[in-house]
Amino acid sequence: MSAGPWRVAVLMGGWSAERAVSLSSGAGIVKALEERGHTAIAVDLGATPAEGRELPARLIAAAPDVVFNALHGVPGEDGTVQGLMDIMGFAYTHSGLATSVIAIDKQLTKQHLVPHGIPMPGGRMVRSQELFSADPLPRPYVVKPVNEGSSVGVAIVTADGNYGEPIGRDVAGPWQDFEQLLAEPFIRGRELTVAVLGERALAVTELKPRSGFYDFDAKYTDGMTEHVCPADVPAEIAEAMKAIALKAHRLLGCRGTSRSDFRWDDERGLEGLFLLEVNTQPGMTPLSLVPEQARYVGMSYGELVETIIADALARRGAGRGAAKGAGA
Repeated sequence: MSAGPWRVAVLMGGWSAERAVSLSSGAGIVKALEERGHTAIAVDLGATPAEGRELPARLIAAAPDVVFNALHGVPGEDGTVQGLMDIMGFAYTHSGLATSVIAIDKQLTKQHLVPHGIPMPGGRMVRSQELFSADPLPRPYVVKPVNEGSSVGVAIVTADGNYGEPIGRDVAGPWQDFEQLLAEPFIRGRELTVAVLGERALAVTELKPRSGFYDFDAKYTDGMTEHVCPADVPAEIAEAMKAIALKAHRLLGCRGTSRSDFRWDDERGLEGLFLLEVNTQPGMTPLSLVPEQARYVGMSYGELVETIIADALARRGAGRGAAKGAGA
């Protein structure tokens, strides 16, 4: 593995609902790399699939030592871009193809983790049309797209019938944008998250929205959510969350960094702790949680970026050595 300086293509943008977040993450990464003496080439995937078809040519022209994948959502987080980079032979940050396919799908993630003792909410997949005739679960419950991040399309259906009883066909909600949704029981309590970097769970952060729940606006609008790091929770709860996050990271085969999101019903102790999802490409914006937890353990933003890249380059080196040793 080269110690640098490196030539890094920073892949950002895309056409998911998280395009703006990705562009913000990418801009921060480019700035940090340049400040630390590396060459950073910003590569916007584009705002449409048609623009995305130019990606192979643009990566060839950039000729990077490594690609920093700062995309969020489809197609940068679901295995599509990972498969392309595997074919093209580029080293890249974060998780590989198989992990990405599983982790972006909340139902597949449950099927992969729950048999290994990871506590996750129950629930089931429903056709959006079903919601207009009957509730799939007792209220309150949550419905959300199975493969979106940043709380895009999440709706909490409460007992007071905020969407109608049953949900009104013409009422705005994710059922108007997605044919299928994941329905889960609503877990009262506190919103918490744990970042994993390499083989280390960094810290526990509690997220306290000023109003409502921790939705897209609360995540990415300055001042709308208070971050408490480290979270003021009992030591056994903090250690349990860190252990679950690290175990899920390993079971899914995550690389580099991941972020595990939890709900904790503080009236039930350990029995009230549930993993909601694992993010394989967590944000790197000024308000993002992984950089915040890295700072808490003494790592600057620039050091975090370099650590993620060094992991990708080390894996590439190990892969080449293994192939050579196999005599293929």
